[in-house]
Amino acid sequence: MAQSTYPFGSVVFRVTMAFTMVLSGVLGLGIGSVRGQDSPIVTEEFIYDEAPFPQCHASTIEQTPSGLVAAWFGGTRESDPDVEIWCARMVDGRWTEPVSVADGVQSDEERFPCWNPVLHYHGERLTLYYKVGPNPREWWGMVKVSEDDGATWSEASRLPEGILGPIKNKPITLASGRIVSGSSTEHDGWRLHVEWSDDGGATWRRTDALNEKGVLESIQPTLLQQGDGRLRMLCRSHGTGRITTAFSDDDGETWSELQELSLPNPNSGIDGVSLANGSHALVYNHTPRGRSPLNLAISEDGETWWAGVVLVDESGAEFSYPAIIQTDDGLLHITYTWKRRRIRHVVVDPDRLESRPIEEGQWPRR
Repeated sequence: MAQSTYPFGSVVFRVTMAFTMVLSGVLGLGIGSVRGQDSPIVTEEFIYDEAPFPQCHASTIEQTPSGLVAAWFGGTRESDPDVEIWCARMVDGRWTEPVSVADGVQSDEERFPCWNPVLHYHGERLTLYYKVGPNPREWWGMVKVSEDDGATWSEASRLPEGILGPIKNKPITLASGRIVSGSSTEHDGWRLHVEWSDDGGATWRRTDALNEKGVLESIQPTLLQQGDGRLRMLCRSHGTGRITTAFSDDDGETWSELQELSLPNPNSGIDGVSLANGSHALVYNHTPRGRSPLNLAISEDGETWWAGVVLVDESGAEFSYPAIIQTDDGLLHITYTWKRRRIRHVVVDPDRLESRPIEEGQWPRR
């Protein structure tokens, strides 16, 4: 098929490239290394160059009134007891030095690793969800809140029994004010469920498991809001080699049977976002195995996806566990694990994306 320009329209407001760069600095969105005017990649940078931990993983990013905030887990190695949740903020166009904001210390004699932070701004405060425990089969959900956009944090609280919080990807807030969060468990096969709160996160309810053990085993759903009022989940899968999907017609309380999409999944995390113009963006590894390349795809309906751009590609390297949001200026902000050593931040202008059919060799390069 011939190359076509994907029909992305204006999102919130559009500005010239030069003004976008100035505005980004003013709003604390950062400018990083600027790409050419024709590239959909506006800027890219490492959130930090040096840190007091050798490995990192599972980043999350959120916009607050003061600017961007990012978090991830870091320590000697994933699952080691010294793994903590680290955070950085965008201040005056630059990322602050990483600071530890949560650990898994239980007592003088007992300590567990932290896992999978998720940031969510709601109700004029920033919430940090994360996990603590010896492994993903036994971990539990924890939460902290910040009233100053991530500069300081409350004491940690444990989520209610049976509630794990968003397992990897950000919750979504519906027009009703309901917070809907994709979650999953791994102690009895890979099984999905959804949690929701109608009181700003004070109390939570959840679905039963949405898939049977051994049937399209999936975890870590990312949630999209479709124009027809339905919610769609896209999930990391185990053993299927494909991203899996399901729908909800009642704001997340019940879901359709899980099915496979055509998009590959090499047992690696994904994340998506519904855009202001009704379209959707998805970041994932478009490969049957390994965790490179890392790709950005676009869709009008969440079912049919088009190749947007290859974000990074290096044979044998790991670029994984992405997070993606759209900020108020319409730009896409993506963070991901860079070779387990650093967290990479990429800014993409969706109006510059040229879509192509997702076929071998059809991906637009940088």
